[in-house]
Amino acid sequence: MGVWRIHRRGGRWPVSRTVFFFVAGLGSWAVVSFGFLGTYSEELRLAFTTRIALLLFVVPALMVLGRPVELARRSLGPHGSARLERVLSSWIVRVTGNAVFATLFAALAFCIFLTPLAGVLRLSPIAEPAIGILVPAIGLLFALPLIENSAARSTLFITAEFLLAFVELVLDAIPGVLMRLNDGILDGVGPAIASRVGAVASQTLPGWWPNPLHDQHLAGDLLWFIAEIADVPILILLFVRWSRLDRRDANKMDALSDDEMDALTREHLGRRS
Repeated sequence: MGVWRIHRRGGRWPVSRTVFFFVAGLGSWAVVSFGFLGTYSEELRLAFTTRIALLLFVVPALMVLGRPVELARRSLGPHGSARLERVLSSWIVRVTGNAVFATLFAALAFCIFLTPLAGVLRLSPIAEPAIGILVPAIGLLFALPLIENSAARSTLFITAEFLLAFVELVLDAIPGVLMRLNDGILDGVGPAIASRVGAVASQTLPGWWPNPLHDQHLAGDLLWFIAEIADVPILILLFVRWSRLDRRDANKMDALSDDEMDALTREHLGRRS
């Protein structure tokens, strides 16, 4: 609808962005939700854990490549654009749209995999379908402001985000490492799943089907890998944002006249004294 409105007004919207959103974004969501990971999310912990990690990190990042917020800005009327800007400037978007919150939330969310709550969510007939909608929505709250709302950030703030992203490389790895090294079934439902699956389909299970402990170890390996790989694009994005803002500030300084520069210097020295 948004693309149609832009074309009707005589504008153009890149086809590549539409392809990114529908094919890469929604396509990846469909593969994760209805493919192997979605089908065996209840029986295999590696499928459950990997599915959530991909829905939180990868799927939203691919959706954002389609620039949906920019599309909304260009296609909505004045009133709709004003409402959109109010949402983007709201406190929840300001809180979620920075690497500080994303780092803490991801670390805490992955720690759930170390508790029996992961088993409850894995077997719940209500939580399982809700995960496919809520987790990507939460991921979009992190990803959209990073791409679409960078102008509101200062150079110092982006520098702090950039440094914290390196801390995230360590924090995100901790739950996966603990799952990999632990020799107990942390979610508490592994043996029950194994006995149920074995009783129903003991003759049809493939040879690669892991036992509960090996399943947990594989889940930890995949969680660790995805969390570390997902941080790389964030680091690149933060570096690009920092470079752009630094260049913008430098251009502002270059545009100042000698008298304005002297006045700014005196003001700065006066504050220090």
